[in-house]
Amino acid sequence: MENRMTMLESRECSFAYPTMEENVLEDISFSVKAGECVLFCGCSGCGKSTLLRLMNGLSPGFFKGKMSGSFETIGMKAGEVPIEEYVPLVGSVFQNPKTQNFNVNTTSELAFPCENTGMDTERMRKRVKECAKELKIEGLLNRSIFCLSGGEKQRVACASACMLEPELLVLDEPTSNLDEKAIEDLRQFIARKKAQGVTVVIAEHRLEWLKQLVDRCFYFEQGKLSKVWSREEFHQLTIGQLYEMGLRAIDLKGHKEKIERKQIEAGEQTEIAVSVSELKIGYKKQKEVCTISSFDVCHGEIVGLMGQNGVGKSTLAKTLCGLVKPLSGKIYWRGKKASGKEMIKHSFMVMQDVNYQLFCESVKEEVILGSRGEQDYKVILEKLDLLELEERHPMSLSGGQKQRVAVASAIMSGKEFIVFDEPTSGLDHLHMEQVGEMLELLKEQGKAVLVITHDEELAADWCDRVVKLYL
Repeated sequence: MENRMTMLESRECSFAYPTMEENVLEDISFSVKAGECVLFCGCSGCGKSTLLRLMNGLSPGFFKGKMSGSFETIGMKAGEVPIEEYVPLVGSVFQNPKTQNFNVNTTSELAFPCENTGMDTERMRKRVKECAKELKIEGLLNRSIFCLSGGEKQRVACASACMLEPELLVLDEPTSNLDEKAIEDLRQFIARKKAQGVTVVIAEHRLEWLKQLVDRCFYFEQGKLSKVWSREEFHQLTIGQLYEMGLRAIDLKGHKEKIERKQIEAGEQTEIAVSVSELKIGYKKQKEVCTISSFDVCHGEIVGLMGQNGVGKSTLAKTLCGLVKPLSGKIYWRGKKASGKEMIKHSFMVMQDVNYQLFCESVKEEVILGSRGEQDYKVILEKLDLLELEERHPMSLSGGQKQRVAVASAIMSGKEFIVFDEPTSGLDHLHMEQVGEMLELLKEQGKAVLVITHDEELAADWCDRVVKLYL
């Protein structure tokens, strides 16, 4: 490894955003060689995403801030080199893939990087086919971005990042919304890129899929690089050590077995809150997503809804909440047929992309907005590790922190049917557990709770029952 080219070099690098008094990164020093695959892990808000922005040239230029020390990516110094010089060398997948879309059509989205660099049409078409095949997304070509699920958007973003055959791939939570098959496809893809000599940096909370892939693991705490493990040292970490550091499990075999049991063993049934009969869901002028013959969620129950990307989980949730009209079939509230308007009165939905539902100038205002005043907001914020951020603007928070703000809003709403669409997307183990405790609190209050998730740890440890949708 010593003879390989140094791709990344950080020397006592510190960084602070203009709106924050404290540094997000503090005296970070490390190097990454060509062809390495490294993992950045640590609790939400520890500085991982900021570090990736230094790698791909977005900071300190686009994302303004004060930087000291130095950070070099393939010889380019952060803050001294224009971002366009990074484009052909660094491929990036952002934490929220929606923020990197430039086209409505998926094929045009893949072609966009090539068009920007003046690639000829024939070569461009060939690259689109090659990347789509590599990531097994041929079925997503020539589709509207707006009609894709969150996981499908992530897969398109990964393909787009590789169109120019970069020397460095920078992936920020690339599996946060992916199903099990899509994660395996991504793992195989990264393994091939690594074999080709591409350097890969992954900031991630879900660890199991990476255990045989990464060469080294960098653990960050409150903006500082706290530990560096080799692959072998990483494998030797016990579940207790991982949880103590706020990290996810490396081995999910036990969790998968618990989910299988929860699909078969129904919990103790209480009063049914919401149920359906022969419900066909989808959107006008589009093909039917799926038909659900029967489905119910009881008061005082947490139901996990799992299944492949694009199978219709989010569409079902929006339909149950009255946000989307069913193509046919019936929805019942406490045994009586209910209209969409009626379901809106009873329901609160935390969306997959929480940026759509953050409106206020501070976290405090956000969670109080629409509140029925049934609970002290400070108690909820403290339980979700948000109290110190109550005066912060929600859009200045990390992805995981935003997710927890939306969860707090749902709890404060006082609604009886609460739906969470990927509530632990981008969350470390500590904050996943906090969300689980909030789900349990809602259950104890007699709420009917539906959780759409790909998070096997959340489903296994916190859901009373698991239902899987299939294509």
